[in-house]
Amino acid sequence: MLSPDANGIVVLEEFTLDPIAALDEQHGFRAAMASVALTMRRLVALRLFIAVVAIANLPLFLLSSGWQIYVICLAVVVAVHAAVSWLNRHEPRIRQRHMLELHLHRERSANYRKVRDAVKYVIDAPARMNENLYLELLAAKRVALHLAMGTVALLDTSDDAAWKVQIVRELPQAA
Repeated sequence: MLSPDANGIVVLEEFTLDPIAALDEQHGFRAAMASVALTMRRLVALRLFIAVVAIANLPLFLLSSGWQIYVICLAVVVAVHAAVSWLNRHEPRIRQRHMLELHLHRERSANYRKVRDAVKYVIDAPARMNENLYLELLAAKRVALHLAMGTVALLDTSDDAAWKVQIVRELPQAA
């Protein structure tokens, strides 16, 4: 039974976070996610540049005469083919390396693991919690975890030595 002052709220899980580490990790997570996003944008930009060079080569080839221009166009075609082949071969490795860095950063964080484990056992979520959820909890102090069940994570930062996280479920009021 709930006490009368609980107002229909059940605390499912309660644990503490290290505030100094949480503030450092907040910057680290954002930097790691920005690094992954920057790498993906660079790869897309490289693919677009290769496409523009390949398309711009066609009018040069069709509207010119002389064997020198044909040699230049053939060299451009070979260079585009080599660049696309190189990119197709190395892009998965580059993407995997950056995702591995993000994963290692996530697994080194004790605070992240505490939140992830609490969320996993309370609401039957997948084992890997989204980094955005953790960052949102640190920034907003209240995060809806499962709206259908009324489960919310609350961060209490009133104590400078240890931040308290409560995962609560709001019970529907009986009419």
